[in-house]
Amino acid sequence: MCGIAGFSGPDVTAGAARPALERMIHTLAHRGPDGYGFHAEPGIGLAHARLSIIDLATGDQPIHNPRRDVWTVFNGEIFNYIELRQSLQAAGHQFYTQSDTEVIVHLYDRYGDDFVQHLNGQFAIALWDAQRQRLVLARDRAGIRPLFHARSGGRVWFASEVKALLAVLPECATLDPLGLAQTLTYWSAVDPGTLYQGVHSLPPGCLLSIERDGCETMTQYWDWTFPSAAETSPSRYPKSIEAATAELRELLVDAIRLQLRADVPVGAYLSGGLDSSGIVAMIRGFTQTPVRTFSVAFEDGEFDESEHQQAMVRHLGTDHTTLRCTRRDIGDAFPRLIRHTETPVLRTAPVPLMLLAGSVREQGYKVVLTGEGADEVFGGYDLFKEAKIRRFWARQPDSRMRPLLLQRLYGYLENSPVRNPAFAQSFFGQGMEHLQRPIFAHTPRWTTSQRALSFLSPELRAGIGEWDPLDAYERTLPAEISSWSGLARDQYVEAKSLLAGYLLSSQGDRVAMASSIEGRVPYLDHRVIEFANRLPPSFKIRGMTEKYILRRALADLLPEEILQRTKQPYRSPDSQSFFFDGRPLDYVAELMGADSIRAAGYFDPVSVGRLVEKCRQGRATGFADNQAFVGILSTMLAHRQTAEARQQAASARSTSVDAALA
Repeated sequence: MCGIAGFSGPDVTAGAARPALERMIHTLAHRGPDGYGFHAEPGIGLAHARLSIIDLATGDQPIHNPRRDVWTVFNGEIFNYIELRQSLQAAGHQFYTQSDTEVIVHLYDRYGDDFVQHLNGQFAIALWDAQRQRLVLARDRAGIRPLFHARSGGRVWFASEVKALLAVLPECATLDPLGLAQTLTYWSAVDPGTLYQGVHSLPPGCLLSIERDGCETMTQYWDWTFPSAAETSPSRYPKSIEAATAELRELLVDAIRLQLRADVPVGAYLSGGLDSSGIVAMIRGFTQTPVRTFSVAFEDGEFDESEHQQAMVRHLGTDHTTLRCTRRDIGDAFPRLIRHTETPVLRTAPVPLMLLAGSVREQGYKVVLTGEGADEVFGGYDLFKEAKIRRFWARQPDSRMRPLLLQRLYGYLENSPVRNPAFAQSFFGQGMEHLQRPIFAHTPRWTTSQRALSFLSPELRAGIGEWDPLDAYERTLPAEISSWSGLARDQYVEAKSLLAGYLLSSQGDRVAMASSIEGRVPYLDHRVIEFANRLPPSFKIRGMTEKYILRRALADLLPEEILQRTKQPYRSPDSQSFFFDGRPLDYVAELMGADSIRAAGYFDPVSVGRLVEKCRQGRATGFADNQAFVGILSTMLAHRQTAEARQQAASARSTSVDAALA
């Protein structure tokens, strides 16, 4: 796991490139604290910050092919590199390192841009073809590792994080109104857009090539795809649930076996739920790898899962560390979180995971396996069951009995939206007119998160124009989605919005790499995703039992209390983490004060003032107010941090990097 940065253009020279490369890569020191590497020649500058995990002795990057005319810097892991290396050596390729990185340049020599099809991993790759004066950027299938790019001064700039681009491109250090509105609605900006003007995110499963003449070609080499609804009916699916369960077990064990490859010790997160418990149980049951486990616990019982975590520790006999996180810990660490996420967030949940990663690093570990992705792949969220009930209800909209099924959801919430039947029918009855649309399942969530948009200033509203979030998102979806089952449509939208944009980024890569920790996600092995996507919906949600086939696959490995436990999403205290003894934390009082809100220009100071007072009094008990408060506060933090980056970059441009940017 590492950080990468660089730029290409016809006027790039080796001597002048180094100052800009150093300025960019030094902002990513947290991603790669074990050393820096550089390569510059006419047309290209590459930089790398290394977190050494595989081939500690000879794996320094940039890496080149034998002719030294193809170079790469790479962030992530290629888990099947041993098999690829053996295949390439049998075909006559000669290697000079033992690293997973080197297979990339050899695969490119052999297959061209199709090299990505051979990779099983999580990666962001920049590859330079000197013969053709060609830059290739590629990102892994699920979007586990980030990669950003921008054009400025006739050059293409790229980096693992936006802060590396802002270090040399002050003109990009301005928040984009549409990107902000998208983030406050969907929880992240929509690829390829970002929160920053002129900065683009390379979408998951995509390869971008920039030719000698500057022409760009974007190729989507992989996507979440599903068969038509008719093809997934049980009568048409060729395998029994028993056969499918056995195949899934084999796939998961192999994915875990590959992802345990490392030349350093490997740990695992243990949340107390089915997904992470299953990962640890399969490590113990099917490999010889010793595993250390880590978890986070809360002082507030509504969020704490330590009872279930300890049950799994006793069952598996692991050496375990628990980090206890208080509300004050969350409030104090929140500015650091936003510095790493580089984007507003709508809840505080990433903070404890950032603190947990710090604890893992203190224990001497660099790699952890996590259970992320299982809910998206196997239909685990209440959102999927909620949509199933709402579709059932929509067939008889006057029924009084059908909406009562909603009471079987959200039992883990202290202020559950289904506790009051009248409110539940009113809230979940919203959006029924969108029944046939792919975004049907997400309308209640996006309605809740859109509460933050009501606080936008008139000026910012004017900047986004007549933007309809449902129509806008639907335009990003593939045409064939209308032929898929309802669950498949729901899974696709979830995978492309919340998973890639938020969970794998703000709650995944960014919080782990803040402490130089590499997170690995076996449930997002693309073979597992492709297998699950072919299954009938009833194999994933049976009645009201979520992740049905995964439960079957883990049945003999887990205690009954974990196996039968209803999904409880990971959460942490939100607005209550910023107020103590009736007073806001100092930075909260400053940033959320009327003068700061007015000066930034994103929000209406009067409306924000009322929301702050409501939160101060502890009356913000629902999702909408809490998400709005956290979203506004994190936007103000991002604004302040971006202004600082703009000032620093402008100062650097006028001094040490003049030659590189001239």
